[in-house]
Amino acid sequence: MSDHVISIIALVLVFTIATFTAVHMGALAIVAAFVVGTVFVDQTADDIFGGFPGDLFVVLVGVTFLFAIAKNNGTVDWLVHASTRAVRGRIALIPWVMFLVTAVLTAVGAVVPAAVAIIAPIGMGFAARYRINPVLLGLFIINGASAGGFSPISVFGSITNGVVARNDLPGNPTLLFTTSFVFNVAISVVVFFLFGGRQLIGRRADDLGGTTTPPERAKGHGGRSGGGLGGSVPSPSGGGGVAVHSPGRTAASTLTGPAPGPTPPADVDPADAPPLRLNRVRLLTLLGLLSLVVGALFFDLNVGLLALTVTVVLSLLSPESAKGAVDRCAWSTVLLVCGIVTFVGMMERIGTIDYLGTSVADIGAPLLGALLICLIGSVVSAFASTTGILGALIPLAVPFLLGGEIGAVGLVIALAISASVVDSSPISTSGALVTANAPEEQRDAVFRRLMVWGLSMAAIAPPVTWLLFVAPGWL
Repeated sequence: MSDHVISIIALVLVFTIATFTAVHMGALAIVAAFVVGTVFVDQTADDIFGGFPGDLFVVLVGVTFLFAIAKNNGTVDWLVHASTRAVRGRIALIPWVMFLVTAVLTAVGAVVPAAVAIIAPIGMGFAARYRINPVLLGLFIINGASAGGFSPISVFGSITNGVVARNDLPGNPTLLFTTSFVFNVAISVVVFFLFGGRQLIGRRADDLGGTTTPPERAKGHGGRSGGGLGGSVPSPSGGGGVAVHSPGRTAASTLTGPAPGPTPPADVDPADAPPLRLNRVRLLTLLGLLSLVVGALFFDLNVGLLALTVTVVLSLLSPESAKGAVDRCAWSTVLLVCGIVTFVGMMERIGTIDYLGTSVADIGAPLLGALLICLIGSVVSAFASTTGILGALIPLAVPFLLGGEIGAVGLVIALAISASVVDSSPISTSGALVTANAPEEQRDAVFRRLMVWGLSMAAIAPPVTWLLFVAPGWL
């Protein structure tokens, strides 16, 4: 058996074992790199560590550290309250506010599951109070997280752009972010009309006569276990992160982000909560986030180093904001991404990536090969980690792209969107968080509808993105 086949089998085993067991995918990938590299392909420890993505490590730690400080000092809560209170009385706008707030959180560095964990309980509170379909609000929250997830300073965006740069592929971070955002907006328009949005148009909060959420319905909003998930979902405020269990899936589907902190009680409407004031610390944090955006987009400064600089300044100016923030960094995601990239780096050194890319190119139909790559990314991401898929599949396409028949920018955009929109499935972390926070009596129905929607995205997104970004050849 060749070295290439052994490494491919090992990569498949990494995703399979991590999906159906409680073993962390990142740790498993590093162990696989050690075992395969040492036993089968004569790699030294220095060779293996040479594939560790130090630059990506700094980016992930920097942006999630900064987000943890913003959550600590109330800046995130201020943004949420300012946005939700702005549409009081206009019920049809509530889903779009949930979309935009979640998009902003992920765009400035929040890990997608953490952003969904923060906003989902608030969104489900609005759904119960204003009689909005929880599937509608849940999908808007998940789509918003994906829409902001590919900004140049976000986690998804940093991973994708970093992999593209390390493989010397042409990239366009701004176009990646823009197309992903617009694509998710378009999906949300479809969701709005499919799941009862038309009935919300023209409705105002006053039409409900000041209805409040009944206590028995509020019980479903705290993220406790319910029949729709077939297991337990610990409260998002738990210190360890978010663990999700769903039918057909074990604890391996756990994806830990920065602990999102306490959420409002489910029987309190977020719009009625006392407004947070924009004090000095929150204003400084907003300025820090703005400087991160400006520095990264207009001055081409390193996102990770710039984010760490902002966190150090905020820590000096407000020590209370930084208290415990390091513990709330997305260490699980950092390990996941760095582990997968380390293993893929070993595959690149021994020539497996070239071997796979050449195999795809040899099918004689480059456009068909591009479609297959997008389908693989979409289906696997629905069951495994989106961050891991982004780190693994883009390098696999490098030799295939070097032929010149397929535009690299278009394929990367198609693959990124195809792998991220399936997060709406209830067997992914984001979908499970929405299901867990839905009203208890509706949780089974929410699970079923999200399952249908998620599988539909896995089937529809690859050909649609392929038709838009790959087949025309304009990217």
